[in-house]
Formats: sequence, structure tokens, C-alpha cells
Amino acid sequence: MRDARPSAAAAEPAAQPPSDHAQADVAALPVANQPLLIVGVMLASLLQVLDTTIANVAIPHMQAALGATVDTVTWVLTSYIIASAVAMPITGWLADRIGARKLFIGAVAGFIIASALCGIATSLAEMVVFRAIQGVAGAFIAPLSQSFLLDSSKPSKHPQMMAIWGMGIMIGPILGPVLGGYLTEYWNWRWVFYVNVPIGLIALAILIGILPSRGQRERRFDLFGFAAIAVGLSALQLLLDRGQQVGWYDAGEIWIYTGLVISAAWVVAIHFSTARHPLIERALFADRNFVIALAFMVAIGMVLFANMALLPPMLQHLFGYSVIDTGLVLMPRGIGVLISMQLAGILTRKGLDARILVTVGFLITAFSLWEMSHWSLAVDRWHIVLSGSVQGIGIGLVFIPLQTVAFATLAPYLRTDGSSMLNLFRSVGSSIGISIATVMLARNMQISHADLAAHITTASTGSIDISTLDQYQSLGDVPLALVDMEIQRQAGMIAYIDDFYMMMWMSLAAVPLVLLMRGPKKPGPSASRPNQA
Repeated sequence: MRDARPSAAAAEPAAQPPSDHAQADVAALPVANQPLLIVGVMLASLLQVLDTTIANVAIPHMQAALGATVDTVTWVLTSYIIASAVAMPITGWLADRIGARKLFIGAVAGFIIASALCGIATSLAEMVVFRAIQGVAGAFIAPLSQSFLLDSSKPSKHPQMMAIWGMGIMIGPILGPVLGGYLTEYWNWRWVFYVNVPIGLIALAILIGILPSRGQRERRFDLFGFAAIAVGLSALQLLLDRGQQVGWYDAGEIWIYTGLVISAAWVVAIHFSTARHPLIERALFADRNFVIALAFMVAIGMVLFANMALLPPMLQHLFGYSVIDTGLVLMPRGIGVLISMQLAGILTRKGLDARILVTVGFLITAFSLWEMSHWSLAVDRWHIVLSGSVQGIGIGLVFIPLQTVAFATLAPYLRTDGSSMLNLFRSVGSSIGISIATVMLARNMQISHADLAAHITTASTGSIDISTLDQYQSLGDVPLALVDMEIQRQAGMIAYIDDFYMMMWMSLAAVPLVLLMRGPKKPGPSASRPNQA
């Protein structure tokens, strides 16, 4: 399989037929101690995924400590997301240019340093800059960790490696709020960032010791393509993050962001179709299964991450759960993911059609969301735990077969680019899903509040005669406030139910994409396509 990668000395790669070795069950980058390498890679990967959610619960504490306002403190999250999204597409180019080993180790080291700087930040400006640096470093970690796990294992072990990698990707968002809440409540919000340092140093030591080197090759940097992608992704993230705060299209800045997104998308499509040396390998998009996998990753991001963004505030604000209790109730979702990922890996290795697993996984996820759409304010912990566990099983059954099919026919030199694209689309999908869910939640809450309030009469409030409360002046406001609080709770529950129902239909809408995927086949010459850059 190494023949598929051109050497650095070659000015233009030559197409070569695959050798017998190319089809053998041999790792592209064998290592002496793969279990230890897996530990190091997964520690680094888990840190990066944790940091996308762990800081959320500490935002109110940061606001007070850094002297920020409610609007400006959100840049602590936005700066990380934008920097990560912009940097991720250049992972493949950097890995080829300076070497994947150097880039991975440098990214982990940069993430550790940026985490420590975030912990000692004394102003909002410092925090935003340090979080942006952290986002850039983290952007390289996810795709490189995935590609190194694949390169260091035999093709027959790829489903197992994707199960291991997927566990970190899926468990991270679940553990993030729990760990962040614990550290914030019992220690200090700065430990949300300090906790990355010791764990990151362990990962860094392992990677320096045994991470294999991957060959470098000459590859031109597509500055115009990168600039177009950066503008488009930045505008999209700002559109999604700022929209709800400024009233969406009532504000001029949202129109500007929308125009930039549309213009950048058009420029990127034309440029990447015609450029001689595009930033992203065109060979990736010639693989039908990979393109379908990108669409599925958007759907996974929209359903999984939007759901994870909705549940903590719902449990805390409507049901009165503490941060720790919220984490404990949501943790079984991760157990479902762990179980189903291992099961999916075993079934995939035994030859079960991945399309069947993806279909069953999305159907199970849709069923769990249908169950959640029947919740009420009287729902108990058992039903919350059960629905979360079932949903975790569904997501786990989707993720591993999807990753395996996406990389099955890609040459090794395309894996880093491919991994960066899959992670980018998952990130964009999660941003879109969270934004849609938040908008629908706010609007449906207002509509439901108005509908419920219209039905409040003396007959519906029992012993409270609303028509006579005015004579009690300020004392009459107390029962009215109590009634309004209950209306607000009921309206909030209705709005959450509407969101769960919407995500159920999103899950079902993704299922027909399975029909466009190719069935399983053994790797052949297509897996060793030469680079066309």
C-alpha cells in the first residue's frame, strides 16, 4: 500500500498497478507497541473532543471573572469553533508538507500550551485569543488521530480501530458537561482548562516515543481555495452563533453573513472543480461512499450534538436537576454508545452489510426520539436513562460502519484529507443542528406560552379568581407570577418535545441515503489510486 504514496522526490506521481503486497492484510505503518500507541492517540483525541463541551458550563463563572457581558462572553466558545473549522481543511496539506508525525506532536503540544494559557487568562481578549489557538491545534488532532489508527493497523482491524476511535468522539461530548460541572463546582472554572495539561503530557510522551513517521511529499498550497473556505466557514459559524442573539434577519449583519456564505460556497465549488492543485484532493469526491458518508456525518452532527445541547438545560431548568445529577442521568447514553460500537465492529468484521447497520442505527435513534417526544414534566429518571441508552445504541450502530465504508476504498495517502473532511462536516452539522434546535425552542416556547396563557381563566385556576386580583395591588402579583411560572414550564416542555419530534424526522430523512451507497466489496485497484493533485 505504500506504493500508492508518491515519494517526496517525485515531481509528479506516476500511476502504478497495485502490487500483491498492496492487497495483503498488512498495516501501512506498523508499530512495535500498537496498544500503547492507541492509548496515546485516544488520550489526545479525547482531550480535543472534551474541550468542545467542557467549557460550556463554566461560561457564567468566566463572565464574572473576566468582566465580560452576556453577549461578549460567548466569544469564548465561538472563537474555538471558528478557528477549528477554518484550520481543519488544511490538515492534509500540512501533514504532507511537514510530516504527519511532526504535525500531530506539534498539535498536541500546542493544545497543552493553549490550555494552560486559557487557565491563566485575566481578560476576555486574552481568553478569546488563547481559545482560538486551542481551536487551531485541536483541529489537527481529530483527523490525524483517526488516520494514524488506520495506518498503524491491518485493514481487517479497521472496524475495530474505528470503534475505539468512535468511542472517544462520542463519549467526549457526554462527559464534557459532567466533568466541567464538577471541576467548576468543587474546584475552580480555570481547572476546566488545567485538567488538559497532565493528561496531554502523558499523550505527548507516548506519541514522541512511538508514533511512526509517514512520508512527506511536495504539494502546493492552494491559498485562494483556503481563503474561500475560511471566509465561508467563518461566516457560517458567525451566522449560526449570532443569529439568535441579534434577531436573525432583522439585523443587517446576518444578511452580510448569509451573502458571504453563499458567495464563498459558489466560489469554492467552481475553484475546486477547475484548479490544478486544489487544497482538498478531488479523488475524495470521486468515491460515492465517501460523499454519502459526508452527508451522513452532517445528519449525525445535527441529531446527536443538537440533542446533547438541549438535554442539560432542559433537565436543570425544567426538572431542577443539579449539574452533577444531569451528568449522571445522561451518562448511560455513553454506555449505549460503547456497547453498540463494539457490536457494530464485530458484525462488520464478520461481513454484515454496513448499510443494514446504518439503517437499523438511524431507525433506533428515531425511535428513541419518538419516545422523548412523549415526555412530560412528570417524566422520571428511569425513562430519561432508558431513552438515552437506546439512542446511544442507535448512534453507535451508525458511526462505525459509516466510518469503515467511507475509508474502505480510499488510498492511504487520502486518509488524512478524508478524515479532516468527515470531522469538518460533523462539526458543521452539529453547529447547524444546535442553531436550528435553539431557534425552534425559543419560538415554540413563545407560541406555546401565548396559547396556554389564552386559556387561563378563573375556572382553570381553581380557587384563584383572576378577575379580583387587581384589588390586592402588589399582593395580587404573587399568584399571577406563580401561574406565569407554571405556564412557562409547560410551554418550555412543549417546545422541547417539538424539537425532539423534529430530530426524529431528521433521523428518518437520512435513511434513504443508504440506498445510494455501494455494497461491500474487497479492496482492489481502486484502493490504490495514485494522487491526482
